[in-house]
Amino acid sequence: MPTALPGPLGALAPVLDHYGYLAVAGLVMVESFGVPAPAQTLLIAAGLYAGSGRLNVFLVALIGFGAAVIGDSVGFWIGRVGGRRLVLRVGRYVGLTEKRIDWAEGFFRRHGGKIVAVARFVDGLRQFNGVVAGMVNMPWWRFLAFNALGALVWSSLWTVLGYVAGQHINPIYDEVRRYQTYLLIAIAVAVILVLPRWFWRRHRHAASGDGSAAS
Repeated sequence: MPTALPGPLGALAPVLDHYGYLAVAGLVMVESFGVPAPAQTLLIAAGLYAGSGRLNVFLVALIGFGAAVIGDSVGFWIGRVGGRRLVLRVGRYVGLTEKRIDWAEGFFRRHGGKIVAVARFVDGLRQFNGVVAGMVNMPWWRFLAFNALGALVWSSLWTVLGYVAGQHINPIYDEVRRYQTYLLIAIAVAVILVLPRWFWRRHRHAASGDGSAAS
């Protein structure tokens, strides 16, 4: 019998019924370089299918991991080769404005690998972290290492959560998303704390340069 997916997960049942592992690979990969897709929700649904024996939980997690790494890598090279102009031209169709790019660039330059590792758990960063990392010329191997770490934890967590929680996934997912909000608040606080120091150092550097030029 078909597995009944609870709540909003039910909309993904036909996709998994028809395409199975291919749906996991496709949606996770395209979301990872900026195409709007319910990849995280699909991973949970696929985990629930695995819990009922319709999919293999290890294959779901492995495919999700591989697709995430490949998708982010595509995004990285889009950002590296196409640069800011291409990202601005295409990004407007998916809500990636110039203001958001400015903020993301500054944040990545300061925190780099740490952000790549946690980006998969934050909506918005998950879709564009590869693109921005490429734009700011982060070293490829450094990006790949942190990206693979984040993708491994992300794909395993949501797949296993769906597998173990089964029909009780909705309240658990809501609770996890509540903690994601706390993570966003923590990032915002960190930015607020870091910015004054950055402006102060920039001002001091400018003042020092003016003094040298005067002498």
